[in-house]
Amino acid sequence: MNDMSRHQDLSPQADVGSDLDAFWMPFTANRHFKSAPRMLERAEGMYYYTPEGRRILDGTAGLWAVNAGHCRKPIVEAIQKQAAKLDFAPTFQMGHPLAFELSNRLLGILPPEFGQVFFCNSGSEAVDSALKIALAYHRMRGEGQRTRLIGRERGYHGVGFGGISVGGIAGNRKHFGPMLAGVDHLTHTHNLEHNAFTKGQPQWGAHLADDLERILALHDPSTVAAVIVEPVAGSTGVLIPPVGYLQKLRDITAKHGILLIFDEVITGFGRLGSPFAAQHFGVVPDLMTMAKGLTSATVPMGAVAARKGLYETFMQGPEKTIELFHGYTYSAHPLACAAALATLDVYRDEGLLTRAAELAPQWERAMHGLRDCPNVVDIRNIGLIGAIELAPRAGAPGTRAFDAFTRAFHEQDLLTRITGDIIALSPPLIIEPAQIDDIAASLRQVLTTLD
Repeated sequence: MNDMSRHQDLSPQADVGSDLDAFWMPFTANRHFKSAPRMLERAEGMYYYTPEGRRILDGTAGLWAVNAGHCRKPIVEAIQKQAAKLDFAPTFQMGHPLAFELSNRLLGILPPEFGQVFFCNSGSEAVDSALKIALAYHRMRGEGQRTRLIGRERGYHGVGFGGISVGGIAGNRKHFGPMLAGVDHLTHTHNLEHNAFTKGQPQWGAHLADDLERILALHDPSTVAAVIVEPVAGSTGVLIPPVGYLQKLRDITAKHGILLIFDEVITGFGRLGSPFAAQHFGVVPDLMTMAKGLTSATVPMGAVAARKGLYETFMQGPEKTIELFHGYTYSAHPLACAAALATLDVYRDEGLLTRAAELAPQWERAMHGLRDCPNVVDIRNIGLIGAIELAPRAGAPGTRAFDAFTRAFHEQDLLTRITGDIIALSPPLIIEPAQIDDIAASLRQVLTTLD
C-alpha cells in the first residue's frame, strides 16, 4: 500500500496506535520521548497508571491543573449527564442556564469586588481575552491612546500571540517573530543571593516593583493599558513574590489609571490555601484569568473575571449593539460548565479551596528537608507549590533536572515537572500527609544518586 492509499484508508487497523510519529507532541522533546515513551493509560485520585499497570504518584496535578484529583465520580457523572442532555449551545446571541449559574457560583468565591465572568477554553485564551478587554475598556472610556501592555521577565501567560508577547520566557518567544508591538517587561523577582532557601514569601525584593515606575516614565503612563503578572510565577520555576511586591504594583497601577491583571491560571482554586491568590495576598486586581482548576482539568475551560465597573463601561450605545466583539465558539460550553459546577461542589464539600493552608507546614518541611541533597542550590515553597533548583551541569544546562524527571518516573513512580534546572511540584489538593512524605523520599533517592 503506498503512502497516499494508506492515508485514505479509514478502516480500523490493529496497529494504528503503535505509530508514535503521527502525534506532534506539545512542549516535548519528541525524538527523545518516542525512543523511550512514558505512557499514562488511566488515572484515579492521586495516581496515574501506566499501560503495564505501574502506579505513578502525581506530584504535579497533571499540569498544575487536577486540583480535585483524578476521575472524581461526581465530576465524571456530571459530564456524562450533561453530554446526554445538551451537548452544545451557542453563546453568541443565545444562552443556556449553566453559563449563568456558573458565573454566579464563581462570584461567590471570588473577591467581592468582582462582578462579571467571561468564558473561554484555556488559560492562553483567558490571557488574550483579558488583554483585549483591557484595551477595549480604555477605548470605551475615551482613552484609546492606552495601547501599551507590560508583562514581566520570566512570566508565562500561555501560548497565544498576546500571551507570549507579554510573557517573558525566551524559549517561548524566540521562534515566532517580533510579537505584539508596544509591549515592555518588568524585571523578574528571582534572586538566589538574597532569597535562597526562603520559606514562603521572601522578605527581600519589594522594591523590584518600582521598576514599573521606570518603564512608565519611559513610555508615558497615559499610553499604558494594563500590567499583567502571575501572583506566583509557576511555569518558569515557582518564583514567589516578595512581601509587599504585589501591593506596590497595585498602588502604582491605580495611581496611573492602569489596569492590573492577575494571571491566576495556576494559583486559582485553592493552590495557595485560599480560593485565589488575590485573597491570599490581599491584593485585588482589575482582571483575573483562570483555567486549569476551574474544571479540575476534566474539560478544557478558561475564564476572565472583571472587577465591578468594567462591564458597565461597555454597556453604552444602542441596546441591540454588540458591546465587545470578542468570543469563542466554545465559550461557556455546556460540558465545561457542568464539569466546573461539579468541581466547585467537590471543592466546597471537601474543603479543598483552603486545604493547602492546612498541609502547607508539612509540605514546607518535606521540601526544605531536601536541602542537603547534592547539587541543590535553592528550595522554594508556598501553599502546595514547591520548587527545587539544581546547579546546572557545565556546558549542559537543563540536563540535570531532565534526568531527575525521567529517573523519578521510571525508578520512583513519581511524576514531576521541570523547567530548565528546576524541579516543580504542585500535587492535587487531595494529597494525604503520607503521600507528601512519599514525594520527598522519592526525590531524595533521585537527587542523592544523580551526578
